Amino acid sequence: MEYRSIGADPKTARTVSSIALGAMLLGTFTDERTSFDVLDRFAEAGGTFIDTSNNYAYWFDGGTGGQSEELIGKWRRSRGVGDEITIATKLGARPLTPGTGYADNPEGLSAKAIRAAVEGSLERLGVDKIDVLYAHIEDPHTPVEETMDALTGLVAEGTVGLIGASNWAVWRLERARAHAEVSGATGWSVLQYQHSYLRPRMDIPQPLFRDGSFGTVTADLASYLREQGTTLVAYSPLMGGVYTNPAKKIPDDYDHPGTPARLAALREVAAETGATLNQVVLAWQLGHDLPILPLVGASSVAQIEETLGAVDLKLTAEQRAKLDAAH
Repeated sequence: MEYRSIGADPKTARTVSSIALGAMLLGTFTDERTSFDVLDRFAEAGGTFIDTSNNYAYWFDGGTGGQSEELIGKWRRSRGVGDEITIATKLGARPLTPGTGYADNPEGLSAKAIRAAVEGSLERLGVDKIDVLYAHIEDPHTPVEETMDALTGLVAEGTVGLIGASNWAVWRLERARAHAEVSGATGWSVLQYQHSYLRPRMDIPQPLFRDGSFGTVTADLASYLREQGTTLVAYSPLMGGVYTNPAKKIPDDYDHPGTPARLAALREVAAETGATLNQVVLAWQLGHDLPILPLVGASSVAQIEETLGAVDLKLTAEQRAKLDAAH
C-alpha cells in the first residue's frame, strides 16, 4: 500500500492509504460476515481510509440510513481498531423520515442539523471524534456561512478533525472557502466527487442530481482543485462494474461518441500491462497530475484483491498519453 497526506495544515493533516474503501453497501446489500471479511482484508493490506455516510443505505429498506456506520462501529469494536484507521463520514443527505429520500426531505446543513447528525454518527461509529466529515450535498436553504461556522465549531471542540464537501457547485465551494479565509473558519481539506476514466456529457443532468451535474468532476472543478491543491476523493471510479461486466449498461450521460475511443485505449493499455481494466482506471487516477484518491467499494474479498493490485501498477508516460488523448 502507498500513503498520502490529506489536509493543508501540517498540524491537522492525516496520512491515509492511497485508496479508500467505500462502505456504502456494507451491512445491508453486503451481509455482515462478508462485510467484515472485506474490511479485514483491506486493513491487513495496509488500507487505512474507510468512507461512509449517515444516510447509507436508506434505500435498502426505505428507512433513513445509518446501517453502514453501525457495521463499521461493530467491526471496529470486534477488532480493537483505533486511530490507525481514518473514518470519513458525511451528513446533510439523511432523510428526515422513512420512505423519503435525500432529494425530497433531507436533514440539511443548518447548525442544528449538523450538531444532531454528528451526535448520531459518533454513536453509531462508536468513536469520540470523526476523522473526516463531509457536507454531503448542498443545502440551498441554509447560508454557507452558517454551515461553515457550525463545522468550524465542531473542529474547535475536537469532535471533528478535517472537513470536506461532496457534490457542491464550484461557486458554492468558493463562497465557503472565501468565508473561511475572511472569518477564520475552518476550510476544506478534501472534496469528494464522482470521477472515472470515461467522461460524462455535461449537457444533460446526472440522474442523481435533479438540478445539474454537480456530482461529477467538471473542468471548472478540476481547475479549482488544481489551484487550491485540495485532494479529490473520487467516488465510483469503476462506475459500478461498467468496465468489466458486460451485463452493466453504460449510463446515458456517458453514452456518447467519445466513449468507444476511451474504452479502446483502456483495453490497449490493459493488454500491454497485463492488468485488468479496473486496475488501469485506478492506476490512471493514482498517477494523475491532480491529487486524486480513488474511493472504491467492494462486496467481496476478490474485488478488494483486484483493487489492491492497482497500487503497484505504474503506467508509463506513453501509456498515460494514450489514455489521455483518447476522445
